[in-house]
Amino acid sequence: MDEVRIRSLTPGVLAVLVRRGADFAAAEDAVQDALIEAVRLWPADPPRDPKGWLVTVAWRKFLDAARADTARRRREDLVDEEPAPGPAATTDDTLQLYFLCAHPSLTPSSAVALTLRAVGGLTTRQIAQAYLVPEATMAQRISRAKRTVSGIRFDQPGDVATVLRVLYLVFNEGYSGDVDLAAEAIRLTRQLAAAIDHPEVAGLLALMLLHHARRAARTAPDGSLVTLAEQDRGLWDTAMIAEGVGILQAALVRDRLGQFQAQAAIAALHADAPVAEETDWVQIVEWYDELVRLTDSPVVRLNRAVAVGEADGARAGLAALAALDDSLPRHTAVAAYLHERDGNIRLAARLYAEAAGKASNLAERDHLTRQAARLNARLQAESGRRGTVHPPGSSTGDVQDP
Repeated sequence: MDEVRIRSLTPGVLAVLVRRGADFAAAEDAVQDALIEAVRLWPADPPRDPKGWLVTVAWRKFLDAARADTARRRREDLVDEEPAPGPAATTDDTLQLYFLCAHPSLTPSSAVALTLRAVGGLTTRQIAQAYLVPEATMAQRISRAKRTVSGIRFDQPGDVATVLRVLYLVFNEGYSGDVDLAAEAIRLTRQLAAAIDHPEVAGLLALMLLHHARRAARTAPDGSLVTLAEQDRGLWDTAMIAEGVGILQAALVRDRLGQFQAQAAIAALHADAPVAEETDWVQIVEWYDELVRLTDSPVVRLNRAVAVGEADGARAGLAALAALDDSLPRHTAVAAYLHERDGNIRLAARLYAEAAGKASNLAERDHLTRQAARLNARLQAESGRRGTVHPPGSSTGDVQDP
């Protein structure tokens, strides 16, 4: 049985049940039960109409549950509504499911989990493995999310921006276990792009493709991080880059600029440079200016400071950085990088070590620790070449400033 195929059918089947009047939580449970039956029966006897089969079985599962929980009159009404066997309707309600799963009343983590379950067709176990949490914890999170949206009308208009934020969160989770969340986010965003003609949906898809194209070059064989400037660009997926650039260009000509299009434009400029030294940093700064205008995000301003440092020199980057709150995530790491470029090696080494202590994940912490060690080794080597003499009675003392 093709797991990708069955997962692609899941949102449409769920949508059919909800459109017929089933409560979202009960419908989702019924669809999961139908998927279990499909896994058991399809390898030996694949149906001619897989979606129709899933709809029929899921609806019967829902009726079985309803018979156990509702009054006789309601049970009889539901039985009368049972459709005759036959090909399933071709209506695609996936878009409504996106809006339902990304409802503003849900926390971001719950919205992501519900989207992966209801639209992505992943099991609770798979989602829990991807998030590195116990299955029971993820089951509770999904159950709470389903209860939250269970009373919401299925035909209410949705917020595209909220849906896009959820998909962006899925993409940024990366991957672990047997579910590649970055690839899953791309698959879901392709679905959304096929269902709705919106330049920001295209912008998000382009952004994902352009970032994902560099994936093979992001880590060394030992698992350590490789910075963009040091990546082997021969490992980049040029076909994926070309697709992302094409999607972005088609979105930009519509002159409805949004933050995901602007981010994708920055990623495209990085992808366009054959070597890091040829990166068009001046144009990247201009796109960051657009992003600041669109979002007024402190994180965007932090990234802009790096770009300014590349385009106009480290002192200009440090000046841009000085205007920002030093409690921002990665502020210390950016300061270390810019001070190193400005030649203040001692301060940069100290800041790299400080940034390592604030890192949010092990890979980033190890990378920053290595940067600090590299600069400290350089300072020691330079001190040795100068033949530093220590005062009588002292120990080795501090390494002197270069």
